[in-house]
Amino acid sequence: MPEELHVHLIDHPLIQHKLTLMREKETGTKDFRELLEEIAMLMTYEITRDFPLKDKAIETPVAKCTGKVLAGKKVGVVPILRAGLGMMNGVVRMIPAARVGHIGLYRDPETLKPVEYYCKLPSDVAERTLIVTDPMLATGGSSAAALELLKQKGAKSITLMCLVAAPEGIRVVNKEHPDVPIYVAAIDDHLNDKGYIVPGLGDAGDRIFGTL
Repeated sequence: MPEELHVHLIDHPLIQHKLTLMREKETGTKDFRELLEEIAMLMTYEITRDFPLKDKAIETPVAKCTGKVLAGKKVGVVPILRAGLGMMNGVVRMIPAARVGHIGLYRDPETLKPVEYYCKLPSDVAERTLIVTDPMLATGGSSAAALELLKQKGAKSITLMCLVAAPEGIRVVNKEHPDVPIYVAAIDDHLNDKGYIVPGLGDAGDRIFGTL
């Protein structure tokens, strides 16, 4: 991994196994969707590793003891529509109390620039740690635009969760949002002339929703 890329690569064997299954062009919509949700759950485990804990006095069937519970950290999940929805359920299954916002962006096929069409967020976004989900970090334009929008709405703590990233996209987010940690399951080789990640896995949105 090039040193100039500031990114957390989660290379757990289960994630890598499931990602390889997702990459295969023969993998159908149902399996693709389920694998993505499973990977999102596993990635959430790593992203939340440093969440603060507090003591809680409890009583087991055997004796009283002091256990550990999350220290009330407020979390928000913000999928970038539409492909980000494929990772949202995996995060929410791990953090059921998380609030969910949505950001709608599409990539102009000519300019490859992001265009915003929807934004709905929790009212207390400034008080939450936000996990932004988007399976593919390609040019980085959509993710960078979504992060900027969240900051304009008052967000102060943001993490970007992607499945597959191209070095080009990572560099864009690093440059425009150096304060936002990026977590990915794979860093692929490059972008092709259409802005797709190579080798990638095709259009994540189409494969999630069966709109090929």
